[in-house]
Amino acid sequence: MRQSKLMPEVNAGSMADIAFLLLIFFLVTATISSDEGINRVLPKECPPGTICDAKIAERNILRIMVNNDDEIMIENNVVAISELKEITKNFLDNNGDGTCNYCHGLKSPKASDNPEKAVVSLQNGRHTSYKQFVAVQNELTKAYYELRNTYSVNVLKKPSDKLSKEELKQVKAAYPFILSEAETK
Repeated sequence: MRQSKLMPEVNAGSMADIAFLLLIFFLVTATISSDEGINRVLPKECPPGTICDAKIAERNILRIMVNNDDEIMIENNVVAISELKEITKNFLDNNGDGTCNYCHGLKSPKASDNPEKAVVSLQNGRHTSYKQFVAVQNELTKAYYELRNTYSVNVLKKPSDKLSKEELKQVKAAYPFILSEAETK
């Protein structure tokens, strides 16, 4: 007769305890990334007794559409994301009505009267990717940042990181970030 070897048994009673401890360990030590949103100030509600549906001249609206294929269209022309910042800067800094003494624009009749009247209208398709949406928002923010920085250096004779609170308000008033996000169609 053949003798069978006896295999020692593994005590599986503590396996559940070990798995539970490992789970607790990974939950405690894991870092949970938090997504940061886009920093925008939402418009205040219309105060009672004021008219909030003011008419905006068509030339003061820069219409940007991001379609479902993530293509960027400005005034029905497809443009690359790399062109968006310069197009926005040229539109905002146009000085079409000649009232802006700090603008350096070309005074094009197809662009805004001045930065205080300019509105950027952004519309996204239902299937626009979040990545493209953020990329467009970043380019628009860069355009405003560069215009404000130029104003800070040329008019206030200071770099933008050395401005007081009052000077910062002046810079923001010179180039107000007016962005209208239209409903998705």
